[in-house]
Amino acid sequence: MNKKGYFGQFGGQFVPESLMPLLIELEEAMNNIIPTQEYQSIYHELLHDYVGRESPLTFCPNLSNLFNLHLWLKREDLNHTGAHKINNALGQALLAKMMGKTHLIAETGAGQHGVATATAAARLNMDCSIFMGAEDVERQAPNVMRMKLLGAKVYSVDTGSKTLKDAINEALRYWVSHQHDTLYCFGTAAGPHPFPTLVRIFQSIIGQEARRQMIDRTGKLPNCVVACVGGGSNAIGIFYSFLKDKDVCLIGVEAGGTGTPGCHNSASITQGIPGVLHGQKTMLLQTGDGQIMPSESISAGLDYPGVGPEHAYLAELGRVQYDVVYDHETLSAFTILSRKEGIIPALESSHALAWVIKHADKLKDFDVLVNLSGRGDKDLGIIEQHLSNL
Repeated sequence: MNKKGYFGQFGGQFVPESLMPLLIELEEAMNNIIPTQEYQSIYHELLHDYVGRESPLTFCPNLSNLFNLHLWLKREDLNHTGAHKINNALGQALLAKMMGKTHLIAETGAGQHGVATATAAARLNMDCSIFMGAEDVERQAPNVMRMKLLGAKVYSVDTGSKTLKDAINEALRYWVSHQHDTLYCFGTAAGPHPFPTLVRIFQSIIGQEARRQMIDRTGKLPNCVVACVGGGSNAIGIFYSFLKDKDVCLIGVEAGGTGTPGCHNSASITQGIPGVLHGQKTMLLQTGDGQIMPSESISAGLDYPGVGPEHAYLAELGRVQYDVVYDHETLSAFTILSRKEGIIPALESSHALAWVIKHADKLKDFDVLVNLSGRGDKDLGIIEQHLSNL
């Protein structure tokens, strides 16, 4: 970050004046509370005793033999609540508690961040409200039920595309009008400063563990680290500890949707242009005159027309290679991992695995580390609609 809130040309705080005091308060808390011994002690106890960290590193013998490589999975799907989202939700919830806030709000797409935030709120005895696009409410019904069971109020957002972008808009509006007792627990490494940095702080535990685990298991670093990218929190979480290791190839995988000409996708880095959305300058899917284009993916968690500014910067630097896989490739990877290794992945994570399978001929004998960012329970309804051979 070369100046406050920026990664190269990306980042910043492009927000209404009414939001600035909230962001300043949050940045001060990030700088002054998180480094304290009290905060760190409570947070790491929660990670160990409540989340179940550290998450395992799993070798996949069957897929490794099938594709002539050495496939390793960082098992964030085994965390409490079933995804990496809990690392960040607990971190922000504890920060809110120590700031004197009593109410957490959050946006959610696939619902995993909503479940994680509701879980963190329940654990820390806080109120919780979740904003979710109406389309996502319908396609992620199991997670909506989980949030309600955990005590959260779920607000269905019927504006715009009725997906993650619109849920973020509604959550930001709510935060401004309830700022005295509320903290917005942002779910991905995007948005106005300090959110991209704050979320990366909490998710970097993934890469810290994975780096150490790979050395312990293989005696060396992986040749390649692969993660799916929507907003980008799971990816920046695992990439961050490998950024200085120039011999480690880092691959971020975006959602190409159906791949049908004229149809929408969610590949904002590989197919977008710079612009401003949700308080940040980043790479966006937009028209030439700056209108945000609809995004589309089989996985609700990747269905976003932008990306975190640090990813946009890493792409510009060339340190991380960003590529696209399509829905049919994702469904195939989902099925292969389920049937060959007995692990049912989230559709988001299946994008990363699909990239490995697609490029296996170039990865021969490589140690390939995939961040399995979530489990697939939430996606079974979608899978049933698309796979007739179950």
